[in-house]
Amino acid sequence: MQYALVDIGANLAHDSFDDDRDAVLQRAEAAGVSRIVVTGSSDDSNQQAARLAQDHPGVLYSTAGVHPHHASDYTDDSDALIRKLAAAGSVVAVGECGLDYFRNFSPREAQLAAFRSQLDIAAETGLPVFLHQRDAHDDFVEVLEPMLPKLSRAVAHCFTGEHESLREYLAMGLYIGVTGWICDERRGTHLREIVPIVPDDRLMIETDAPYLLPRTIEPKPKTRRNEPMYLTEVLRAVAEARRQTDEHVARITTENAERFFGIG
Repeated sequence: MQYALVDIGANLAHDSFDDDRDAVLQRAEAAGVSRIVVTGSSDDSNQQAARLAQDHPGVLYSTAGVHPHHASDYTDDSDALIRKLAAAGSVVAVGECGLDYFRNFSPREAQLAAFRSQLDIAAETGLPVFLHQRDAHDDFVEVLEPMLPKLSRAVAHCFTGEHESLREYLAMGLYIGVTGWICDERRGTHLREIVPIVPDDRLMIETDAPYLLPRTIEPKPKTRRNEPMYLTEVLRAVAEARRQTDEHVARITTENAERFFGIG
């Protein structure tokens, strides 16, 4: 079955794709992944993601933001760059932004400040927000919730949380992005149990390539690098967990991505 899937989050600016990026895109197209949102997460990757989107109109789109890991590097220039890129037609969301207290690569104060600044940009530009949260749920909600009336749309990218946090995000109106984490028998089994509560009109799928290679792929790939063509494995796992057909999940996630990012 050939699909027209949208991978809402792939880090194609990552240097692991430097040698074969065009081949990666060809394999994605052959697998039925027709459009990819390239994640921006730092000053450099924001510019590279935007260039990739400009070079592949109608196929690649990009986000512009600073990941909480890089929050210490968030400067006035970073802010100005995101605003500049947000004015470009290829940039369809602000982010990846949010909080990550699991690694704490940047101090929490810096993470909070960068997160607030990027939510302000999203509110001012009308662009949706591409969100990251790990082990920081309470602070994340405290910062995000008051801003929601000013934001057009927001997605909890790469959701890996528990039942309670999922229900809270849904009550807040967030879209939910599901990755190959759901294919991980060591740490993702709980997702199979709770992903059915996500309404049809709030679900999206993503690879987060080159990370989170689905562990259920057979035969096993020769490399651990994930890439957009493996979105079909995420689709299969999500459909199975929701007791829906692959075709149904393909249709709703594509429609949701088109509506969310304005790429219909």
